[in-house]
Amino acid sequence: QVQLVESGGGLVQPGGSLRLSCAASGSIFSIYAMGWYRQAPGKQRELVGTMTNGGTTNYADSVKGRFTISRDNAKNTVSLQMNSLKPEDTAVYYCNAKRPGTIFSPAVDYWGQGTQVTVSS
Repeated sequence: QVQLVESGGGLVQPGGSLRLSCAASGSIFSIYAMGWYRQAPGKQRELVGTMTNGGTTNYADSVKGRFTISRDNAKNTVSLQMNSLKPEDTAVYYCNAKRPGTIFSPAVDYWGQGTQVTVSS
């Protein structure tokens, strides 16, 4: 099992910046990627971005150039720097860690409890 604890979030004005952090504990050795998803009211959860253990990133088109994911593998943390925030970025943001599937077990997504980000004037 992997436990994820997020911090950061809050209210920010349009054009502002915010930083989210997530600390992982437990069976960290099993994880191959960490990142962030978000869910706005009435919408499905969607990818924000992920980073593999090797540093390969994948971002949603809507956040490219504005959001940056970073990882500290020694501390088992992943962060999300959000710049030029827009009202449509308002959502609950979830930390995510991915464990690959094997012939013995399926792939697993681990989730944090979520943190609210509100972009409003």
